[in-house]
Amino acid sequence: MTKPGVQQFIDSPLGAEIDQAELDKELMAQSHWQGRYRIIMKLGSRMPVLEPRWQQPSAKVSGCESAAWLYHHQDEQGIHHFLADSESRIIKGLLVLILSACNHKSSAQLAQLDLEGWFDTLGLSAHLSPSRANGLSALVSAILARQRQ
Repeated sequence: MTKPGVQQFIDSPLGAEIDQAELDKELMAQSHWQGRYRIIMKLGSRMPVLEPRWQQPSAKVSGCESAAWLYHHQDEQGIHHFLADSESRIIKGLLVLILSACNHKSSAQLAQLDLEGWFDTLGLSAHLSPSRANGLSALVSAILARQRQ
């Protein structure tokens, strides 16, 4: 599969400047789901946009109602780097959450992540529509599958 250049993976701020702890703090400062939802919708603007030429069928994540594309690169040190995009604002926001936790991590670090627990704490499981929850699960599964390849 043809994919973006290595430097594009390494330069992604998701998981580096924008990490899980920062987003957790930002989201948990909102006492109501509506406030968290607004933040998630805005998070997509923090994600580097994939050029249209990378919106390839081979990178499309199956199981998402909205189109989403995911690319993976593992460097010589065994660190996993991901790039993603979606046509949906909410999916972009969810991708920022996921990649803030998963990007620029080793396989051992990825194995220790409890994304489901974090999503439950944030209220995602209880407030997303079934189709969005399925899409979220598909995105996480795709990331975990790619890092095992």
